Amino acid sequence: MINKSQLKKVLTIGALAASLTPLSIAAKREVKVGAVFPMTGAVATYGQESVNGIKLALKKINAEGKVHINLKIEDNKSEPQESANAVTKLITSDNVDAIIGSVASSNTLAGAPIAQTNKIPLLTPASTNEKVTMTGDFISRTCFTDAFQGVVMAKFAYEKLNKKKMAVIIDNSSDYSKGLSKVFKAKFKELGGKLVSEEDFAYIQKDTDFRSLLRKIKRTKPDAIFLPGYYTEVGLILKQARQMGMNMPFLGGDGWDSPTLQKLAGKAVSGNYISSHFAPDDKDERVQEFVKEYKAEYGQNPGAMAALGYDGILVMADAIAKAKSTKNTDIQAAILATKEFVGVTGSITIDENRNAKKSAVVLETTPAGNIFNSKVNP
Repeated sequence: MINKSQLKKVLTIGALAASLTPLSIAAKREVKVGAVFPMTGAVATYGQESVNGIKLALKKINAEGKVHINLKIEDNKSEPQESANAVTKLITSDNVDAIIGSVASSNTLAGAPIAQTNKIPLLTPASTNEKVTMTGDFISRTCFTDAFQGVVMAKFAYEKLNKKKMAVIIDNSSDYSKGLSKVFKAKFKELGGKLVSEEDFAYIQKDTDFRSLLRKIKRTKPDAIFLPGYYTEVGLILKQARQMGMNMPFLGGDGWDSPTLQKLAGKAVSGNYISSHFAPDDKDERVQEFVKEYKAEYGQNPGAMAALGYDGILVMADAIAKAKSTKNTDIQAAILATKEFVGVTGSITIDENRNAKKSAVVLETTPAGNIFNSKVNP
């Protein structure tokens, strides 16, 4: 027989259970999130920085207790096919609830159709090519698109640097490079600028000798050169161009934004400009707090990919906590409902096309690192 004291205890426990709200139930959610990033290969620093940012954010996320994320990291080795393999493994073997990744648009484009077919939310923190989110309604991003950064750099070249005659060099093996080039050229011509050639000057990833290509460009006498590539080849191109007396400014996108660029290019990196997502010397209080935390954890300043990874997993965790359940459809619906989420890379709103509306920064590249020049709002 239950005495009065025991009965009171049972009733108290029952009342507490009945009072639990959906949010307090969500606090007990445990989810598996797959992460696909290039930890090795041509753009390994992107993946390593992204994962550093994600792990730093996870300390906060899991400590807060609204949701506990078990992270499963897969290395795509900087290759599209490996990205597809990684996404397949995470879905079929690891049974993840959602995926974050990748960087480099060609890699993300290879894995996105697999996530879409299986209706697993895939959120990329850093792939900017327009086609990424066109894959389907389970694919979204927390970074801006090439349509935005291409316009930003065309206007910067024409209006701020007063450059009226430009050459464009593209990585012909990169969806990112081709997409960004297309947007830049259209806007630059719309503003009144001229291209030295309607045909792009092109190379492919893993090329190392660009002198023949640069000689062709040098003969056209451009005011500046737009080079929307990745840091591995960009560093070599800058160095070889300066050795050939090509001292005009080069402009690029967020694909330049890696400390390895300075190591590869040395002094040749001076006097060039890029669009990116984040500047560690931005005086914004939230940015400086993140820089402080990152330096304490890793002993160096964060780059753009670290900040993007950090914000990306925070947006995903926020969505999971707010979702009706941990069902894939509910998680995706909550991601798409993201409005004015304030991160270290700016305020993030996911639009009707599953792209992020947010600001960009323009940076000047120097041997000591990139310097904040200006912020451009959408």
